[in-house]
Amino acid sequence: MRHAAIHRCTAETDIRVRLDLDGRGRARIATGIRFFDHMLEQVARHGAFDLQIAARGDLDVDQHHTVEDVGLAFGEAVRRALGSKRGILRAGYFVMPMDETLAVAAIDFSGRPFFVGRWRIGARRVGDFQTELLADFFQAFAQSAGAALHLRIVEGRSSHHKVEALFKAFARALRFAVSRDRRLRGVLPSTKELL
Repeated sequence: MRHAAIHRCTAETDIRVRLDLDGRGRARIATGIRFFDHMLEQVARHGAFDLQIAARGDLDVDQHHTVEDVGLAFGEAVRRALGSKRGILRAGYFVMPMDETLAVAAIDFSGRPFFVGRWRIGARRVGDFQTELLADFFQAFAQSAGAALHLRIVEGRSSHHKVEALFKAFARALRFAVSRDRRLRGVLPSTKELL
């Protein structure tokens, strides 16, 4: 069973995540930031995960704590749901076109967290979401998931499309990386025998 339940509670946030990596793309997301909810719903649908996230944070102060801590909790849920990582593909990538925008995502569950993001988004907010927090979310995810994550916007005009294409590319790359390979059943995808 590749699922996990996480409860992360700090003085700034209270976050519960339930994840099934072998789901059907169902989502119930409530973070208090509607556009962020919509992006996390995209992750569930395009990743084919069942994902529930309930987050309460100090949004009267700023969105930063909520967005970052959701990234940490979601990354931890993925790491736990993967267990030993035996039999998974381990790495995945996706090139996501969305109208005039093109986003690229690549991820490797190497156990060595690293994040690289390359994009320019003109708008300070898309809907009610502060776009500068994109890097904080993905950095937090990479850190707690133990993954190397690279995201890039190659082309684009619309800030909305750029953000959404990033999340969709991330979801598809993640879906591929956590997929099981029948030929590698029970095999750790590393010649080091350690991930």
